[in-house]
Amino acid sequence: MNIKFYNSLSNSLEDFNTQQDKKVSMYVCGPTVYNYPHIGNMRPVVVFDTLRRFLTYIGYDVTYVSNYTDVDDKIIKAAKQEGKSEKELTDFYIKEFEKTIKGIGSQVPNITPRVTEYMDKIIAYVDNLVKIGAAYVVDGDVYFRVEKIKDYGVLSGINVEDLRVGARIEENAQKESPLDFALWKKTEDGIKWDSPWGKGRPGWHTECCVMIDTIFPKHFIDIHGGGYDLKFPHHENEIAQSEATHGNKIAKYWMHNAFINFGNEKMSKSLGNIVLAKDMIAQYGGVVTRLIILNAHYRQPVNFTEDTVKEAQQVVSRIQMAYKQAALKLQTAGVDLEKGQPVYINKFLEALADDLNTANALAELYNVLKDVNQLIRNRDADLNELNNLFKTLTDMFYVLGLDINYVKFDDNISRLYQDYLLSKENKDFSKSDEIRQVLIEKGVM
Repeated sequence: MNIKFYNSLSNSLEDFNTQQDKKVSMYVCGPTVYNYPHIGNMRPVVVFDTLRRFLTYIGYDVTYVSNYTDVDDKIIKAAKQEGKSEKELTDFYIKEFEKTIKGIGSQVPNITPRVTEYMDKIIAYVDNLVKIGAAYVVDGDVYFRVEKIKDYGVLSGINVEDLRVGARIEENAQKESPLDFALWKKTEDGIKWDSPWGKGRPGWHTECCVMIDTIFPKHFIDIHGGGYDLKFPHHENEIAQSEATHGNKIAKYWMHNAFINFGNEKMSKSLGNIVLAKDMIAQYGGVVTRLIILNAHYRQPVNFTEDTVKEAQQVVSRIQMAYKQAALKLQTAGVDLEKGQPVYINKFLEALADDLNTANALAELYNVLKDVNQLIRNRDADLNELNNLFKTLTDMFYVLGLDINYVKFDDNISRLYQDYLLSKENKDFSKSDEIRQVLIEKGVM
């Protein structure tokens, strides 16, 4: 299968070839854990979880790493407001984030490092940059010399000369150049560590470099992902440090997802349209929330509106009904669901191989759903064919992370269902309705 992904580094679709045969190293920038995640935080969670699932399904061994930034000015401020230590605060919100990951149908990454666990390595990394002349120390702060990188801006397309006039760089008289960014910040406030330059804490852009360096010994990975807003300055500054340290750009493929909007307006605290992910999942369910995100290509905005929510609810209801009815028909006929084989799944996989086109993959899922509904209605249907289509849906749900379930028959359910059929046959509708209600509550019907 020919897999192509859009590489933000080259701004083009590229064939996907890993450094090691059938092994994928992937790092996605995780959250700063000082509050509950908003729904926008879930876009990369869903996108890169789906990418991981797809690659795993077609035979790749994926090592998926996503970090927690557990040291930051926002964390220190929030800890003071809540009357907690920084660790108490971050421990709590990391647990909440992982609940939300699972609630939206994603798997927890293979490795979830915390910045505070890597402090010795971060200090050593910054110290090396100072020693090779890529960084300098000013009164306990350490800054990276951007002028040492000839192609700074290669990822984001940022024009260095535009930056020099102060368009997006804060003024700081300590810096040799307004382009330079902090690797280590002297501080007396909040959590801090001893370093060769005095007590302080690291700059945000260095943390991911060090975790990638430590977890992936080659210091160069296959995929680096995150939201589009991280291209500059975060990812650009990661590349700059890696070029100075290792002479590479950290990753072969850089992938960035677009934003989530509400009513075509970009989600923004200033607009007051921040929606917590846990509230969205509690109100509409993880499957509906995830489906809305998957309905759009990952490089296109997702719009949450009343219409998109209502449409997703209706689609999920149809999917669940068909899946349960198929399971019911097969199991009552004594068919072993484990013996089904996926059919008509190639076009689905080809859609995902084409730059993770989840919208087209869902279209293929709906085609299979139509065939399933036709066979459900046909009393003389080929049950082997239905079983294969059932297995196809099961595999599609896995790859897309859609938590659609059916109830596996046991002796008790089989007996209840036979009693239900017998009551209907004997026209004892009161009893059949009573049993039907029990079967509905158990999720069988």
